[in-house]
Amino acid sequence: MKDKVIVVTGAGNGIGRAIAMLLGAQGAKVVVNDLGSSGSGDGSDSGPASRVVNEIRAAGGTAVPDTHSVATADSAEAIVRTAIDSFGRIDGVINNAGILRDRIFHKMSKDEWQGVLDVHLNGAYYVSRAAAPFFKEQQSGAFVHMTSTAGLIGNFGQANYAAAKLGIVALSKSIALDMARFNVRSNCIAPFAWSRLIGTLPSETEAEKKRLARMQSMTPEQVAPVAVFLSSDAARDVNGQVLAVRGNELIVMSQPRPLAWFPRGGVTLESLAEHAVPAMQRAFTSLERSPEVFSWDPI
Repeated sequence: MKDKVIVVTGAGNGIGRAIAMLLGAQGAKVVVNDLGSSGSGDGSDSGPASRVVNEIRAAGGTAVPDTHSVATADSAEAIVRTAIDSFGRIDGVINNAGILRDRIFHKMSKDEWQGVLDVHLNGAYYVSRAAAPFFKEQQSGAFVHMTSTAGLIGNFGQANYAAAKLGIVALSKSIALDMARFNVRSNCIAPFAWSRLIGTLPSETEAEKKRLARMQSMTPEQVAPVAVFLSSDAARDVNGQVLAVRGNELIVMSQPRPLAWFPRGGVTLESLAEHAVPAMQRAFTSLERSPEVFSWDPI
């Protein structure tokens, strides 16, 4: 990673901070981007980005702060411009910025829906799109995007977050397909780690309390090495993948592929009810949430 220029969004706290710190320790030049908003996206504060930059510099690394929002095209371009103006190039983008505005679906407001999509999905697109011409020109670059099992599997009260996070997987795959010819890679990480956003989740029932206790045992520092590795030349053969990081576990997540085939003649209402569904039902996916699928304690 020595002298590679990497933009990390949402790097003022949690996973983003851990990634930025490790990049700095590995000799990368880091743009520490953080708007400094609350967990729900309100307000702004230059403090978080500046503190992480100071920590990286104190440890002998190189970093600059950036406090632009990822949620508009102009401000995302300004983030990438910070890298170009400060270091003359850009080698990687780690799309980590995020907010939560959880609400059960039938009560979710338009603002709660749009705000989360603007930061997670639109933000990942805007920052990636701003960096893409530089990657194409130099014939190299790496994108790392944070997805979530809330989107890959499911969770209560997070329709906005889940939709955005699953959209990021499709965005990443499309980038990987479109830009592989330019030696540009794009991958996703589904991280399990304690953060201030996770700390906002409800903990009223015994099951919820147990889940949060399990999350507290998993640290951002366990996610950071995977993000840094995917940003490096050592990951040249990893492209278009979704990796889950859960404590000391590294998991390759499945991506949609045909599971069952119904080879009968013309499809009718009767054939669907009498033949297709019974024949294919064994391949249906259960209606489960992330904590039900990942039910064991992390290693």
